[in-house]
Amino acid sequence: MINTDDCFSDLASIHADPPLMRDICSKCHRPCTVCYCSWLPVPPMSPKSRIILLQHPAEEKRCLRTATMLQLGLEPSKCLVFKGKRFPGKYTVLEDLLNAPNTILLYPSGKSVEVQRVQETNSYESYNIVILDGTWPQAKAIYTGSPILHNLKQVKLLDHDISSYIIRTQPTDGCLSTIETAALALDSLENDTRYKELLLAPLKAMCEFQLKNGAVSHQSKEFRIKNNTYPKLIGKRLNKILQEADRFKNADNVE
Repeated sequence: MINTDDCFSDLASIHADPPLMRDICSKCHRPCTVCYCSWLPVPPMSPKSRIILLQHPAEEKRCLRTATMLQLGLEPSKCLVFKGKRFPGKYTVLEDLLNAPNTILLYPSGKSVEVQRVQETNSYESYNIVILDGTWPQAKAIYTGSPILHNLKQVKLLDHDISSYIIRTQPTDGCLSTIETAALALDSLENDTRYKELLLAPLKAMCEFQLKNGAVSHQSKEFRIKNNTYPKLIGKRLNKILQEADRFKNADNVE
């Protein structure tokens, strides 16, 4: 039989108040002990160009996403975020931006050109730089499901370092986080190395915080597979991503 006295005794020992939670920064929404706000540029940077993030809904759930970091590092009007899986969707202002002649899409397709070469063929003072915010399969799904994106001039980043986002596993060595992609694009189009330096400072600080609190440094899946240290079987989706990455690299070498 169940001893009711023991049950009531156990219930009586439960605290009525909820457990103490860590203080959260109201700005970056990170625990105050690992807040990166001290490393954000002050004042926020104000480039001539504008970053437009098309964010997959699943990306918002990630606790270590870098889109918020980018929004805080730039003036509000210089970083616009639109959420969804197909665009422009309900966003009338976004449709106008995507139809503007100075809008470019950062997307590593076979027809994309180096971002450094964009100004060789255009005389615009500023650009709307569209970035698909999500994993590679999510970004590809956004592109496939948004025909308006297919007409944009596509650009890619080359000759960049391996990602500084070392606490998150990337599919290939060439993958970059959202804030790194934006910083390098602005660095090139604005011809100002401060964007790479100042926008990436909070990312590096956050990675250091995480490493000090038990996180481990991650190498890309591509690197681990090539060095026989990847612990899982390679699925069809990952294998397809790696094949596409090799195809883009080979295309770059031919050019």
